[in-house]
Parts: sequence; structure tokens; C-alpha cells
Amino acid sequence: MAATPRRTSIVKEHVENDFTEPAVTESKRVRPTPSVRFSNKDDVHVVERYDDAVSKIGGGSHHDAQPRFEQTQAKATPTLSPAQTQSPLPVRDSSNMYRLGVFTFLLVAVVPLLQSTSFFGHASVLQPVSGSAIPRRDIVQTLDRRADSPTNVCFRWAQQSALVNGTLYLYGGQATTEPGQDTDAWNNNFLSLDLTKTWQIATPALTGRPQPSGPPNVSLGYLWSSHDSLFLYGGQFSWKPPVPPTAYSTWEYAIADDEWIEHSDPVTSKGASSPSDGEPVQRAAEGAGANVPSLGRGFYFGGHLDGYTTEGWSQSVPRKYLQSLLEFTFPGAKNSQVEVLSSDREAGNNGVYRNVTEGGQQAQVGFTQRADGLLIYVPGFGNEGILLAVAGGTNETFTQMNNIDVYDIATSSWYIQSTSGTSPTIRVNPCAVIAAAPDGTSYNIYMYGGQNLIPAGNQTQFDDMWILTLPSFTWIKVDTDGQSVPPGRSGHTCNVWDSQMVMVGGYTGEGTLTCETPGIYVFDLSALEWVNQFTATSSGSDDDTRTTTNKQSNGDDSTGESNPFNQQPAQRYSADSAGGLEGSYGYKVPQAVIDVVGGNENGGATLTTPVNTATAGPLATGRPITYTNADGSTSTSTPGSSNGSSGGGGGANIGAIVAGVIAGVLFIVACYLAFCAYVYRKQLQLYKRHVEMSQAQARGEKLPAIPGLLATDASSNGKATPSDPSRFGGSMAKWPTNSDGRPSGSHHSRHESGGSSHATPVTGGYNAIRRNSDVSDGDEDLLGGHEPTFVGVMLNPRRSLRVINRD
Repeated sequence: MAATPRRTSIVKEHVENDFTEPAVTESKRVRPTPSVRFSNKDDVHVVERYDDAVSKIGGGSHHDAQPRFEQTQAKATPTLSPAQTQSPLPVRDSSNMYRLGVFTFLLVAVVPLLQSTSFFGHASVLQPVSGSAIPRRDIVQTLDRRADSPTNVCFRWAQQSALVNGTLYLYGGQATTEPGQDTDAWNNNFLSLDLTKTWQIATPALTGRPQPSGPPNVSLGYLWSSHDSLFLYGGQFSWKPPVPPTAYSTWEYAIADDEWIEHSDPVTSKGASSPSDGEPVQRAAEGAGANVPSLGRGFYFGGHLDGYTTEGWSQSVPRKYLQSLLEFTFPGAKNSQVEVLSSDREAGNNGVYRNVTEGGQQAQVGFTQRADGLLIYVPGFGNEGILLAVAGGTNETFTQMNNIDVYDIATSSWYIQSTSGTSPTIRVNPCAVIAAAPDGTSYNIYMYGGQNLIPAGNQTQFDDMWILTLPSFTWIKVDTDGQSVPPGRSGHTCNVWDSQMVMVGGYTGEGTLTCETPGIYVFDLSALEWVNQFTATSSGSDDDTRTTTNKQSNGDDSTGESNPFNQQPAQRYSADSAGGLEGSYGYKVPQAVIDVVGGNENGGATLTTPVNTATAGPLATGRPITYTNADGSTSTSTPGSSNGSSGGGGGANIGAIVAGVIAGVLFIVACYLAFCAYVYRKQLQLYKRHVEMSQAQARGEKLPAIPGLLATDASSNGKATPSDPSRFGGSMAKWPTNSDGRPSGSHHSRHESGGSSHATPVTGGYNAIRRNSDVSDGDEDLLGGHEPTFVGVMLNPRRSLRVINRD
């Protein structure tokens, strides 16, 4: 029957031919008696006629070593009985039979030894043989189900990833080993990348771990992680060639024990916004996952169900896109949103699933269905943080980037928040990481790559980097011109540690590259640069087995034992707080973000509410988190309310207060300088008029009255009254003269030489002119005989103001 047409996605679809026999392990980690399992009888080949020779030549017992198989409950390995190893010929007493037996023994024993010498032209080292049977050469690799996962591949994409205590784990996905390979790509490879050491991107510290026999070969699922375990959810089985999916089980990898555990037949539990109870959990693929170890939960939003994800789904039934949010509470964690975990109870060994389908906007008609998107956790808003759903789409529509779906974890409700700034092009299958400012006043989401599937059949792989900064919800495009930018891609994974984004794999499009080995890149989130090495700035924990039972945050050091989760120094885990985002250690706010939200590299953002005002949810009400920096200062991440007021009583935003004070001081200084400039200009005009009159007097010209500058007949004290026309230049004033007819100074004049009470005649210049005043002897010459300066006005504005007020 023909398969339903599929939406073209990141898949240059491939599959693995190797069979996979799952290892069935009890969820309580009780293991069955070890045995060896074979797929069928054809996998076991017993060559009886060589048995005696093997035991004599190899010198090894079949108990010396066993093939490295997964422990299962299947049939035991066939062994040879003593009767099978004995010769079928009866023993003879005759010498002829004795000689024949000796000759046969020599042939069997000596001929292989001769073959190992150069006498026959092909020397080789004889290897010891162990085991009860010699398997056929063409099935050796098939039997070795515990071989280490290959690290060198041609391409790798659509894998699942998780980062725990400085170790990046990669599981499954698709990979090719040679150029042009278009099948056998699905795999169960299990690798780890050490991020506690510095390495070059050409030679990353990648380690191949033993391939597990239990978890299925899937791609486009998600790997949740607590600080103790990994949890594999979802994923898509091979469709080239088709492989029917099995029943869904949650597979847990216990990090400390280095073992995989199966939790079969999981069901949903009723809770807030989740009426589903006791329903089997289905395996979805191409959804968006988020991991929140501080809450002990993982999330999976959207995705699809079809014949390659769900057991028993007919390929004639169309694919179903989802809008639900699947929540998984880790074993031992608490979750008040689930009924069975009420009264402060903890989840059991199997964890607890809750399928949220009626949360806020989610229950409204038109709430988005999507696959191949992103889900990012952001702390500091609401009681437990928020999730942002970004990008993605279906086979018909794509999600716009200027509206973000926001999920409030504490209330199990969805909201919609508009963004500002130029938005990225619509896309599916990008990757993203998030980093926190040192003081928590901003959170910056970095999104790279993805693909555009419009028009159909013309895939475009993006290589651009974008930042969505919160709480302003502003998009910022990163300028990477002149850098060695990796080829555009989709289906890659990104994780953050030591404020560096580590990107692994991805589909780069047909014919773009022959091979991409190792296909690992590093982006410095603070410098906004692609770099050629990962630089370990903190050692993380002393080993990769640190768990929640021995985590700590002691001492002044912010690395290693004191900061096992790689958080900002002011946001470290403590007994009272789960701390901030993991992987943000050493992050500094880049200048491109500072230019938009204000502050500096350590935070202090002044734009602390969405540019497009939030109308509901935690972004509108706000719940600030205050962190104390190393210098003792405190900063508050304040989402605020819709009217801009801070909420929650968490204290004022120090950065905003400092900025406000500085702005106020600068405003006052600007006003003062403007006032001084006005006074200076007026005083300078007055000075020039004095000079002109002094020169006119020296020439004996008749001078007009200058109100307020020279004594007049209008007032006994030499000042014009407000009603005096001379105040406005309406009458001529007279120069007062002495008995000899020369111009007089004030009644209490102070001659520059100090020898006469009369003003002496001058031929020019300003020094000969004195302001006439009938005030007390304490009045001073306000002009002082010097040209006014702007600095002088600033230093003594009151004196300068007295001068121009008399004008």
C-alpha cells in the first residue's frame, strides 16, 4: 500500500540494517541472570570438527573470555558436550591405527604452525581462540552488539543530546560513514564530549561509548537529563528501508552505574490543564524539548505521530501534528501540578507523565500545531519560570517569529507575547541556547541556522545567528561578517557550557560538502564570534559521576566543586535556591545587546519589561529575582507590570535607579550650563556697550543713557525705577560731571590708582568707566574692568546675574 506523502524536512533519510534486540531491564534496576541472546538459530554456528584443534592450539578455555553482549532473558549460548568433542572412531590396539592417529595429530598441530611462518610467503601472528565455537567470519560484527560507538563519521544529524556536569552526551540520530551514502543511517551510537578540558574543533574530546542493545535506533527525539540520569523520549524509526516502530518505553541511562534501564508501558496522570489520566504515552518525533533539572522535569512540545513513530499506525493514515505539551517529572522529584504527587509527594522510580492540553491559549481555537521548533526554559518569571516556543511548523503552515508562545510552568497556562525589532525569517529545525547576565537583569537566547521549506522541494539552509533578549523580547541579528561561519544547516544540536555554544552535526543540504568530520563547532556567546577551540574556564565537577546527592556550592571559588552546574557566580546553587541557568558561567552581555537594553557587560539592563506590553501572565505581573554580585551590590531581574511598575516587593532595580540618578544629574547640569550661557551672552553684550561708550567719551561725543549702567537724573540713587522711561531707553540720561566738567564716577568712586576721589579722564578702554551707584560703601564694581568669561560666569553666576539685572 502506498505511503502517505510526507513533508520534506531535514532528513536526507537513511537507516541502519543492523538488528537491535532490546535489553529488558526492570525499572527498579534489578537485573536478570546474565545470559546471551541471539536473534535466531542462524546466528550461532558450531564447527565441531575444529573443537579439539582449537583447545590444543589456542591453549585457551572457552571460559577465558565471552563476547560482549547485553544481558537479557533469552536463550543461553550453545556449548559442546564431551560427547561432541570426542572422535567418532573407536580406539584400536593395533600399531597401524596408532601410527595413523599420531600422523593425523601431527598434521592438525604442525600445519597451522607452518602457515604462520614466512616459509609460505605470508607470515601472520597466531591469535589465541576462546569460546565454545568459532563463528562464521561474515557475522562477527553482527554479534558484537556492545561495540564502542564510532566517533569518525562522514555526516551526523538529528541526534538527541544532553549536557550533565560538563559532559555532553549524544545518542542515536542518523549518520553516514562515506560520501553518497543514502541508507543505513539510523543508529544507536552513544557518545560523550568532555567540556571540562580545552580542545580544538578539529580534534574534539569525543569518546565512543558502548552501543546499548535496548534503546531503539531513533532520530529527532529528545534526551532529558537530571543530575543523575538521562531519559530518552520519542523519536522516529527508519523509513529507508522501513522499520516498524515498537511499543514505547522510557529508557533511562543511570550515569553513575553506566547502565540503561527500561520503564515500559508508561501512562499519563491527571493534573492541572491535563484531563488525560491512565492513557498510554505515545512516542512523538520532531517536537521541541526542554530540560529543567532544577525543577526535576522535562518537557516536549508538539511534534507529530505517524507510521514511523507509533506501533500499529498504518502508513495509509495521515501524519498527525500535535499541540500538546508532554511533561515528565523525574524519579524522586516533586510536582504540585500533578494530582498523584499532591501533598508534597515524590515521583516513583518510573517518573510521572502529564499531558497538558487545556492550558490558557492552548484551549482556544487556532492555537498553533507545530513540529521542528524550539522550546527554551527561562527562569525568573512566575514562581517556576517560563517556557518559550519558537519557530517550527507543519507541512502546510509555518510559525511566525514575531509572536512567541509563552508557557507559565507554575500555572500550566499558555500566553502569547509579541516581539520587537526585525524578526528572523520563518524556519524549522534551528538550534538554540540561553545565557543569563551576571546579575540576572537579562536573559539572551541565541538561535542558529534552520531551514526554510518554502517553496516545496527547494530547501534553504540558514547560517545566520540571532539573539532574542528578554525581558524586552527584542530580536537582534548578530553580525558575523568576516568570520569563519559554518555552512548553513538544520537538524543540529546546540548546548552551552562556560558561556560557549557547542554545535554538533546537522544536515547541510545536497551537494554542499563531501564529508564533514568531525562536524563540531564552537561559538563564543560573549564575544559573538565563531572560534576554533572550546576553552574550558571551569573544571566542573571532579568527575562525570556527580549527582544531586553530592552537589555543593561552598567557598569563594566559582568553579569545580563549588560550581558543579556552571552557573554565574552570583547565581550558584545553594541549599535555599536552585540557582540560575546552567552553563552560563563567565558570560558577559555583548555590546550588541547592551545597545538595545542598556546597562553593561555585567547586566544592569534598564529595559526590564517587554517593548510590546504584556497583557497577562508572569510577564505582566512579574516576580523579580535578586542576585548579589561579587562587589556586594545587588541587582534585580524585574519583569514588571504592564504600567512599568516593579512587582513582588523584591527591592528596586539598582541599575535602573543608578541610571535614573545619573540622567537626572546630567539634566540639571545641562540646564545650569544653558543658564550660564544665557548669562554670559547678556554680560558680554553689556561689556561691549561699555567699551563703545568709553571710546565715545574719550572722543568727546555726546553719549546716550544706558539704563542701569550710568547714573541718571531719574533717581536719587542712580537706578531707574520700573516706571522710568529710561528703563526701556525712552529718554536720554546725563553723564554726571565734576566741577571741572569731567565725567564723574560714583559718589563713592574707587580710583584704580587709589589717589583721588575723582575719576580721571581716559582716552579709551573700558577701565575708565565705572558703574555709578548710590548704594553703601560695600557695593563693588560688578564688571571689575575685565572682559567676562564663560568659566567666570559658571563659577560666580550670582554676581554675573546682578550685572545683567541692572540692565
